[in-house]
Amino acid sequence: MGKSTEEASTETPNHRKDSQRRNLGNEMEIEFDFRKEQSGIFGAVDRPVAKVTLTNRGISIPEIFYVDSGADLTLVPRSIGEILKLDDPTGQETFDIKGIGEKGVPIVLRPVRMQIGDFQFQARIGWALSEDIPMLLGREEIFPLFDILFSKNRKTIFRK
Repeated sequence: MGKSTEEASTETPNHRKDSQRRNLGNEMEIEFDFRKEQSGIFGAVDRPVAKVTLTNRGISIPEIFYVDSGADLTLVPRSIGEILKLDDPTGQETFDIKGIGEKGVPIVLRPVRMQIGDFQFQARIGWALSEDIPMLLGREEIFPLFDILFSKNRKTIFRK
């Protein structure tokens, strides 16, 4: 079987090219260019990102997520959960999660349909009950589905 490549070139303000997809026989490979951002410490830095589409109740939102191998779960801010009409949280299902630092972020776990490239799957995400968190693609329920490669600080490659 020959190699086929499909380019998806939707322009977004901080992301020139969303992805490049390759079908390699029974395998699929999706590449995302790192995104250049400014750091207060290092100046310009390249960060691994991926375009992920979230779907709930017939509402789909394509978003750019940081691919974070240090994050246990995928996180989205409050506004994204509201747009997707996720079920309102109750007190007993709210958890505080912590990353670096002392301050916890309250979240609830919610199932959503996710799509990376052409691959769709169901996964639980952490819906933050505040806005001050970035879109993070974490390990749980995502990393076991793909071989993920950070290539020379330029590309994030998902292989299925």
